Amino acid sequence: LTGVWSEIKLDQSPSEVQRPGERVKMLCIISGYSLTSYNIHWIRQRPGRALEWIGYMSTGNNSPSYASSFQSRFIMTEEDSSSRQYLEIKSLTAEDSAVYFCARESTRTSGCAYSV
Repeated sequence: LTGVWSEIKLDQSPSEVQRPGERVKMLCIISGYSLTSYNIHWIRQRPGRALEWIGYMSTGNNSPSYASSFQSRFIMTEEDSSSRQYLEIKSLTAEDSAVYFCARESTRTSGCAYSV
């Protein structure tokens, strides 16, 4: 059939409780679209705080990009199939307590530049 969209799904691993100093590895399972067509972003929201962008994975080539404040302890990886994206946090602290989201870009563009 032409013009029929499959169901796009991003399923995440269940919640966990960890101790300070430990590490956690979260999973985002992706289905329903061409995995190399869109970047996958990781975002978190700490209690009572605004959303924070952690970074994104350029799917298909295992190439992560991080926000500057998340470069040292946060590690994004993917399986060869790209359908499983991971976010690992090392040396957990109480400040890492949050809801973590994986999200797909709605489109992929080359971006735009602004000069002032």
